[in-house]
Amino acid sequence: MALHLREQEMSRRDIAKRLVITTGTKKGQHPSPATVMRMLRKHDEHTTAMEING
Repeated sequence: MALHLREQEMSRRDIAKRLVITTGTKKGQHPSPATVMRMLRKHDEHTTAMEING
C-alpha cells in the first residue's frame, strides 16, 4: 500500500496517516513518517540488490 501511495507522489506524512499497524503493541495506530521512510528505503535497497544480482 505504501508503494502505491508513493507512486501517487504522496508525502511520507500523508502515507503514514493512511496506514494502520495491524499487529503488535502498536496495533491500530499509524506508523510515524520516519517508519514509512525506513520501510520504503529498505524495499528500494532490496529491489536494487535483486536487479544487480539478477
